[in-house]
Amino acid sequence: MPNLFIRPETVPAYGFDWGSLTLTVGPEVNGAARFSGGLVDVAPGSGHARHNHPGAEEIILVIEGTGQQMVEDDDGTPMVREVGPGCTIFVPESRFHSTLNTGNRPMKLFVVYSPAGPEQALRDLPDFRLVPPGG
Repeated sequence: MPNLFIRPETVPAYGFDWGSLTLTVGPEVNGAARFSGGLVDVAPGSGHARHNHPGAEEIILVIEGTGQQMVEDDDGTPMVREVGPGCTIFVPESRFHSTLNTGNRPMKLFVVYSPAGPEQALRDLPDFRLVPPGG
């Protein structure tokens, strides 16, 4: 039986210079087959660079903090919006996007990738480090 209830402090996190991603659902966490997701912490004044997830859609829900979210439109023009708690951002398949924390406290997000898999490419980034559970 897969673990259906995951607390972030019980699984490893992906650490980066800008913050972290803690996967709490996905094939490698609990066997979810069609999507993956988890908590993202973005340090104040930091953010992740413009990138995309080829073949995958993404949902971003802002839980805490404020920032600027960029998602390119159909023509590749960057659309930047101020975001805060409760804002849901849809990133269409393969669309370039970036997040910047403009506040003075950590920005907390919950992200979902469909299909699962794009998060594995993050392991190839130069600033990637695996943070042990609770670390």
